[in-house]
Amino acid sequence: QVQLVESGGGLVQAGGSLRLSCLASGRAFSTLGMGWFRQAPGKEREFVACISYSGTITYAGDPVKGRFTISRDKAKNTVYLQMNSLDPEDTAVYYCAGRAWGASARDRDYDYWGQGTQVTVSS
Repeated sequence: QVQLVESGGGLVQAGGSLRLSCLASGRAFSTLGMGWFRQAPGKEREFVACISYSGTITYAGDPVKGRFTISRDKAKNTVYLQMNSLDPEDTAVYYCAGRAWGASARDRDYDYWGQGTQVTVSS
């Protein structure tokens, strides 16, 4: 079993930055592909970014490409989402997810999920 705990959410003004963290435990972090997803009120869950178990492959969704960066730190069992140039449209609950080995943009491919962290961007 894998436990994922997100942190770093909060309230920020448009144009600002936040860094989300997701701490993983319960399974060797180096064997997990990791992803970030988000869900805004009244909308379906949306892919944000993912990273392979090795960290060599990353992919970001079109709405955040060029603004958000996913990375991982093996020594800290943590995956990060650096969010820059935030827009009110980025307001959502952000979820960290994990799966064995590979990265994926499909939420149904992930076996492990965190509880989520709220990000609110004011205009």
